[in-house]
Amino acid sequence: MGHLEDRAGLDGTVALVVGGGGGLGRAAAEDLGRAGARLALCDRHPAALADTATVLGEAGVEVLAAELDARDDAALGGFFDRALGHYEGRLDVLVNVVGGTFRQPFEESTPRGWEALVRTNFTWLLGSIQRAIPPMRARGGGSIVNVTSIEAHRAAPRYAVYAAMKAAVTSLTRSLAVELAPDGIRVNTVAPDYVPTPGLRAMMGDPDDARRLTDRIGIPMGREGTYDDVGGCVLFLASRLSSFVTGTSLHPDGGAIASSGWFNWPGDGFLNQPPTRVVDHLLGQGEGG
Repeated sequence: MGHLEDRAGLDGTVALVVGGGGGLGRAAAEDLGRAGARLALCDRHPAALADTATVLGEAGVEVLAAELDARDDAALGGFFDRALGHYEGRLDVLVNVVGGTFRQPFEESTPRGWEALVRTNFTWLLGSIQRAIPPMRARGGGSIVNVTSIEAHRAAPRYAVYAAMKAAVTSLTRSLAVELAPDGIRVNTVAPDYVPTPGLRAMMGDPDDARRLTDRIGIPMGREGTYDDVGGCVLFLASRLSSFVTGTSLHPDGGAIASSGWFNWPGDGFLNQPPTRVVDHLLGQGEGG
């Protein structure tokens, strides 16, 4: 192995990815597997899970895969038991990816919708983390990586409950990072901005020229995120390269969280409000209506 692989120290480790079948979970699984980790993947989408397991298996990565819904605590617990049995009690890395949302004014939301968002983005993760602590402690430490969202760190109108749950995961991560530090267990988050996963594509539509222009204006680096952008952050936090990093968030967002309302308007550069020509255009539309 080369210098970077030696520093990372992932060869032969065991990584469990909850939501590892597709999207950002697959990105994490592929990077970890190709870095030498042995994998346990679960997902509720059987076709995506099978494809990921096949691709990684053909690349020589050991993969244990199971179809399940992470929101089913008994099923998730059974998978942890199976993975620990398969890998002789060893668990070095846990990556929690599962989440989801829908767009709706808060005034129109319902208790049933709130409960669904809380279960999907927060509650299941508590059981996942709790189950990882004993085997990691037994080995003298480990790394837990929670994939959240940029919405954990900024306002998200019409996604208020979702954003609140992502913020809750971020707060939980900080508290557990301190609580588990004496055991050598590190806990961090990865908070990406827009990455066109299948779920986001279904909710927002395929990218078009308008979407690309929006990315250029709203993201300082001028493009949407990629799976590699997120997978690289997970890989870093899982490895020994981040052995003194805990309780923090990495932001693969092209500078979006740092910009804090500054937009790169074509022809005008960075402004923290719309250019006059845009305002005049909108006012003209209003007068015409």
